[in-house]
Amino acid sequence: MSERVTPAMITSTTLADINASLSAMQRSEGELASGRSIQQPSDNPYGASRAIELQSTIDGLSSYASSAQDGISWTQTASSALSSISGIGQRVRELVVQASNGVNNQTDREAIAEEVEQLTESVKSDANTQYAGQYVFSGTLTATAPYKAGAADEYQGNAEAITRSIAPGTSVKVNTDIASVLGSGQGARDGKLLDTLRTISQNLRGGTPADMEALSGADLKNISANLEALNTLQAGAGAITNQLQLASSRVQDLQITTAQALSSTQDADLAKVSIAYSNEQAAYNAALHAGASIVQMSLLEFLH
Repeated sequence: MSERVTPAMITSTTLADINASLSAMQRSEGELASGRSIQQPSDNPYGASRAIELQSTIDGLSSYASSAQDGISWTQTASSALSSISGIGQRVRELVVQASNGVNNQTDREAIAEEVEQLTESVKSDANTQYAGQYVFSGTLTATAPYKAGAADEYQGNAEAITRSIAPGTSVKVNTDIASVLGSGQGARDGKLLDTLRTISQNLRGGTPADMEALSGADLKNISANLEALNTLQAGAGAITNQLQLASSRVQDLQITTAQALSSTQDADLAKVSIAYSNEQAAYNAALHAGASIVQMSLLEFLH
């Protein structure tokens, strides 16, 4: 026995076809608008899960990239200050050689002592260099200036490490222990740069034969030793900068690779989707016209 095809069946089938065409067109429209082939997890469960993992990886890499770049800026700021201090040290060494050659009188040595004292303050000013509002040479006491202006030369920071994360489980110390070279002045009698500078100034003002002997002997030797220690500190800061730059470059490469993987997972082929959308739009319009011709339901039939 054959089943009779009723107007209601024709209407139902036609409407189902129209809705299917509309749904396909809307999906393509959504892909074109968002640029993504995965509109909801049910479209591609594995792809959606993979996209979430890749996006999480990109977010983590962005954090490491920012941390590495911040570390680079920190160490470059420190290196610039160390370079300035080194230049000052070289100038003081020249002045010591000049003052100890026996040609200068005491008035000349007093003037040289004045310059050395001004240069000593410049050293402390460079040691108080800041990056992003933080003192780069204070250890973890970044809100405290390492040295106070004036006669007091005691170091005010600590030797704790400031680190930046550059990869999972990997951190790099970015701060430099400037107190290992500058010390805490004459009060500490540590023979470091500030102690040496104060002693040089004192011997220049003293002017006795013993003071002159100290200038050409111990003072010159100490300033040279401090300059060598300063060069070593600069080299260490430069090595840290290089390490951070390599890490930053590596993170950038991973960001590019991961972004490409994410794109291939979730991005739509816009050219292909555009063609599909045009075809689906044409099919939908044709379905509407065909449905209007086929389904001619009376008001009474519609109510039933």
